[in-house]
Amino acid sequence: MPQVMEFKLPDLGEGLTEAEIVRWLVAVGDVVAIDQPVVEVETAKAMVEVPCPYGGVVTARFGEEGTELPVGAPLITVAVGAGTAPEAEPEDSGSGNVLVGYGTDHSRTARRRRVRPGSAVPAVAAAPAPAPAAAVTGPVAVISPLVRKLARDHGIDLRGLRGSGPEGLILRADVEAALRVPEAPAPAPVATPVAVVGERVPLKGLRGAVAEKLSRSRREIPDATCWVDADATELMAARAAMNAVGGPKISVLALLARICTAALAKYPELNSTVDLAANEIVRLPSVHLGFAAQTERGLVVPVVRDAQARGAESLSAEFARLTEVARAGKLAPADLTGGTFTLNNYGVFGVDGSTPIINHPEAAMLGVGRIMAKPWVHQGELAVRQVVQLSLTFDHRVCDGGTAGGFLRYVADCVESPAVLLRSL
Repeated sequence: MPQVMEFKLPDLGEGLTEAEIVRWLVAVGDVVAIDQPVVEVETAKAMVEVPCPYGGVVTARFGEEGTELPVGAPLITVAVGAGTAPEAEPEDSGSGNVLVGYGTDHSRTARRRRVRPGSAVPAVAAAPAPAPAAAVTGPVAVISPLVRKLARDHGIDLRGLRGSGPEGLILRADVEAALRVPEAPAPAPVATPVAVVGERVPLKGLRGAVAEKLSRSRREIPDATCWVDADATELMAARAAMNAVGGPKISVLALLARICTAALAKYPELNSTVDLAANEIVRLPSVHLGFAAQTERGLVVPVVRDAQARGAESLSAEFARLTEVARAGKLAPADLTGGTFTLNNYGVFGVDGSTPIINHPEAAMLGVGRIMAKPWVHQGELAVRQVVQLSLTFDHRVCDGGTAGGFLRYVADCVESPAVLLRSL
């Protein structure tokens, strides 16, 4: 006898408690292999595919696309050892791995098959057969995608139909019979005042997570902002010279990141967090540098680990890699957490300045505006130079204005004269 196993939404890590079903990758009646992805979900941090640790026949799915499920809620049930196809896994087979990103030692190819009409579809739980006039209330026994499409196109709820096929299987004839049943006449419309409202966009998923984090930052962190204009002409010239010698190209963001890590070494107060429970400031030994990246899903902040140990070339490569993964929607939760300081280059949007909101629970964020030609007094004379505005928003609990100003001034000095950075190495 096949054994029906229930697979629940696993703990995806990083403190996530729920996920939204984006797309089902299997249907009821499909044969799945161990660790085959069965559903694509969106968490507050990333889009991930969830693999099932059991092999067998899918007997039920829980939740429609667009539904949010809490961790631990049932996702699907699988009849292990159903014997509906030779690819089905034997009874009690399962990897035991339920976290996304972890597979098994089996190097098998994921397989997907449908149960042929007339094959047995195991029930989710032992229950008496429904009376002839009763509707099916358990998992809907529908195999054919054409039957599903026919019902969907005509607004037929399959859960309200009694299948005439084997084991209650719903056939095309059952849907067509339901279409022939006349609908009850709709009640006459009642004239009521209609309130004019705008479009409502659910504040959930990534947008909801961003809203919560920014709101928490404003609630908990007494922030302050200071800013300065800097002449970036020499920095841009240095970058051009570095890229002229061949090899991997160095990005402006990488040079700014290298300056940030050197500044944090001089002013470690800004590479810290506040532990409210212990009433302590925790200064962190490594710089895990977050950077703002705009994607189709919205703004995300991937994290470059141990940025203080990387040179400009390594930083350029890592920024490019994480940006590509972010735009593909494939960032793992671990790629978006654990940052200690954030670099926000909003100059790519064509703006000069901003007052960044700190990425909680960090203590500071450096904002960089666009670099553009402006009149500037250089060596006592008016000249056209490449000027950028730098702004630092900091947690006033971890330091005073003198430390924040010293950090920002050091960054500006390195931008204006990259040799300052060389002296600190």
